[in-house]
Amino acid sequence: MAEARKRTGGFTLVELMVVLVIIALAAAAVVLAMPEQGGSVRAEAVRFAARTKAARDTAILESRGVAVSVGRGGYDVARREDGRWRNEAHYDWVEATMPEIAGAAGGVIRFDATGLAEPALLVLRRGDRRAMVEISGDGGVRVK
Repeated sequence: MAEARKRTGGFTLVELMVVLVIIALAAAAVVLAMPEQGGSVRAEAVRFAARTKAARDTAILESRGVAVSVGRGGYDVARREDGRWRNEAHYDWVEATMPEIAGAAGGVIRFDATGLAEPALLVLRRGDRRAMVEISGDGGVRVK
């Protein structure tokens, strides 16, 4: 006759895993809900690069020109509509971010309907830190 085992205390592996999953979900929710505190200058460059890639993709998908205008206070995204540029969005730089752009006439990066652009290099500086975003002639955007 088999003897019934008695539980002597402690948690099973499944119970521990469930608790870990709950803690991980709670931590993820907290991180996503936290307001942006500026972050590093590299994070600012990554945000700019992502938005610039989205602008290039919009130019290709809609078969129209899209431009990203870089200035001291931030950058604007505009698209060509009925022969005129129409502003779509404005993004501010994180405080104390200083942009320097080379290769883009007047600080404007223009993507044509095929996604091609004039090569440009954006350098973002904040204090003694810097990050670079390179836009190649084929429309490629990468953070250096």
